Amino acid sequence: METVLQIDGVSKAYGKVKALQQVSLTIPKGSVFGILGPNGSGKTTMMSIVLDVLGADAGTYSWFNQPPTAAARKRIGSLLETPNFYHYLSAVDNLKITSAISGRGTDQDINEVLEIVKLTERKKSKFSTYSLGMKQRLAIAAALLGNPEVLLLDEPTNGLDPVGILEIRELIRRLADRGITIIIASHLLDEVEKICTHVAILKRGNLLTSGPVDEVLSNEDIVEIAATNMQALKDCVAQMQNVLSIKEDNQRMQIHFPSGTANLEEVNQFCFNKGITLNLLLNKKQRLESKFFELTND
Repeated sequence: METVLQIDGVSKAYGKVKALQQVSLTIPKGSVFGILGPNGSGKTTMMSIVLDVLGADAGTYSWFNQPPTAAARKRIGSLLETPNFYHYLSAVDNLKITSAISGRGTDQDINEVLEIVKLTERKKSKFSTYSLGMKQRLAIAAALLGNPEVLLLDEPTNGLDPVGILEIRELIRRLADRGITIIIASHLLDEVEKICTHVAILKRGNLLTSGPVDEVLSNEDIVEIAATNMQALKDCVAQMQNVLSIKEDNQRMQIHFPSGTANLEEVNQFCFNKGITLNLLLNKKQRLESKFFELTND
């Protein structure tokens, strides 16, 4: 798979605070890549470095398999913080100013990006009349000027109400469908789980894990079972082979197996042979929330 961004051993410190510690990442073309971590984990620092806003103390990065250049930077759109739009100007006029300052985009591009973010009908309305979600969509429109191949978004739904969050998520999906590689920094687990194809989890500047979301989620197979006699079921499960752990929750039991080894039919047959009839048998995928807190919990 073609690589859009390669990060190799990047470190950054602010005095005694180590914001990034030898982080290495590969971001494939066409992915929606979530950089996930709690506040202070190094997400914004990483984005700032690969956008050449900050210099790294150590390590290197490359865009499109080449060292970073001004030409490569023009292929990248970014939203690290909300642009300083003029409240008394329309969306069109604000984007014209953004285009003039950045040297990206034409009048035709402005019309196209407004259509992409679904603000065409309000393009002549003053920025001050926009909802928070509309303001954020206009900020993304500004990042789309010049038809970038890659889009970096730092906490794109921060501070939005549920309607605004949904609008931004739908917009990100539409942009991904257009073939744009999207890199999102977020502390919102639900956001990454719902819209990202790949994820990297940071904690205090350290990369804990990365890969396709499905792979990060499936480090373990979880089978959820229940029976009328839970004590007998517990004694039965204790005799199973290749079980990593057993957890009980509200008259249900979760059996954790190594990834790719759980077999529902074998579990059912094993219990049946021990005289236990299951009234619940589910293959339960570990949620990103569980994995995230498992990895980041001290």
